[in-house]
Amino acid sequence: MSAHLSRAEAISLVQRIMDGEYGDERELNGWLEKMSRALVCPSEYVSDLIFWPEGTELTAEQVVDQALSYRPIAP
Repeated sequence: MSAHLSRAEAISLVQRIMDGEYGDERELNGWLEKMSRALVCPSEYVSDLIFWPEGTELTAEQVVDQALSYRPIAP
């Protein structure tokens, strides 16, 4: 994981998003972009895990762990 965002910080940020603590869509998008860079996965993948998970709702820790295990599909 990037030195700019630890796993614990990523979990905290995901929890803040889940709790609706962002001011507006611009701030939310900034947080998602920050996480996508730190977790090395697309921001759309992170937002899908948070807002539209497959099956049951995930915890913040589960979101981060799944994002960390993201591997792109080879072309």
